[in-house]
Amino acid sequence: MKLIIAIIKPFKLDEVKEALGAAGIQGLTVTEVKGFGRQKGHTEIYRGSEYTVDFLPKVKIELAVSDELVKPVVTAITNSAKTGKIGDGKIFVLPLEDVIRIRTDEHGETAV
Repeated sequence: MKLIIAIIKPFKLDEVKEALGAAGIQGLTVTEVKGFGRQKGHTEIYRGSEYTVDFLPKVKIELAVSDELVKPVVTAITNSAKTGKIGDGKIFVLPLEDVIRIRTDEHGETAV
């Protein structure tokens, strides 16, 4: 099993969710986060004063999948989140040792 973490632009969330549903994903966790990468934020003008926005709003998606679903899930996220511009985000794939469903005490892939 793998834990997939994707950081994407907020306005792409619905597209990514639909693509993951089409790939067979039934559940995921979404968190609103802020951060920056190579783009290092940007400057804005508010009421005549210029200020720097260091941390940009992003969305973090986390999902646990079986090994066979890793490639389709990564492809679905990549294709649906891509704008071709800087700041599209990142996908991290980590090994997942175990998953436990609290209600039933199931372990492993059956708990996902």
